[in-house]
Amino acid sequence: MYSKDGENYFIVDAHIALWDARPENQLNVHGKQFIDCFYDYHRNLSPETEVWPYEEYLYQGGERLMKDLFTDGYVDHAIFQPARLKEFYANGFGQTEEAFALTQANPDKLTYNHWFDPRDGEEGLDQLRADAERFGLKGVKVYTADWHGDSRGWKLNDPMAYRYFEVCRELGITNIHVHKGPTIRPLDRDAFDVADVDHVATDFTDLNFVVEHCGLPRLEDFCWIATQEPNVHAGLAVAMPFIHTRPRYFAQIMGELMYWIGEDRIQFSSDYALWTPKWLVESFVDFQIPEDLTEYGPLTTAQKKKVLGLNAAKMYDIPVPAELQLPDADEPATGPRQPESADLAMA
Repeated sequence: MYSKDGENYFIVDAHIALWDARPENQLNVHGKQFIDCFYDYHRNLSPETEVWPYEEYLYQGGERLMKDLFTDGYVDHAIFQPARLKEFYANGFGQTEEAFALTQANPDKLTYNHWFDPRDGEEGLDQLRADAERFGLKGVKVYTADWHGDSRGWKLNDPMAYRYFEVCRELGITNIHVHKGPTIRPLDRDAFDVADVDHVATDFTDLNFVVEHCGLPRLEDFCWIATQEPNVHAGLAVAMPFIHTRPRYFAQIMGELMYWIGEDRIQFSSDYALWTPKWLVESFVDFQIPEDLTEYGPLTTAQKKKVLGLNAAKMYDIPVPAELQLPDADEPATGPRQPESADLAMA
């Protein structure tokens, strides 16, 4: 929980990872390229006081994760969103066993989501069923630009991907987190394009599609899709640190998201360990859209509370103490913002 000026905020960090990018786990030059790109984002978008040494960044470990999130970072609950990257790392990038063990030891603080890749075919479907039973999955993270043999990406509306979404539906895995954000070396930028979100959200209206990184740098495309598809949500991973380096750009991101989809479908995340939540939570609570950006309204305390935790808590049925809820907390968080006639005239 975070407290400021008499207000208390329930914090859900909706996109975290526990990775191992040490040289002994790198299969090839691409493993080094990937983590070096991560580190460049971290170093260039963080306050100087929050920059980690490179060697520590390669692997943070569970003990440090718990301290950074829950002891120092104000987080009440966090959700693992791992990436496999099996072509780059011998034991994968996201550390399944260590992350799941942390979740089992701290079920009140951590939720473990797993991954799937439709290019694994029928065997992958069997593995998804086994993973759902073992991990008790409510959500999965998919990485459409991940490499797989000679393939350098896939689309959400591929026929085999639909088989996986159908199995998710059968298994009660209702939350599909999709990396659709800035490219990461050596992955291909176009494999993160948001266009396929529109197709799949229409065909699986009973699943939530959380577009991580809110489609950046394709924010406009994302907003036009999400305003028409009420089961599409915006994850703020990677967007959040611009609050420090490019505050007006961050104001535009938040202003556009609020205009198009509203406060109920936006989720905070630090994208740990790209960044740590403490300074991001503090900065967001203090943040306000500049008055000269007159096309956007101010961010209210209630809106910030929803973004920082209440939206993700509702999606994942995470208990929220009564004193940290809003009066309308029992209202659904998945309905689209209905634009006023004046809004439509301006669009």
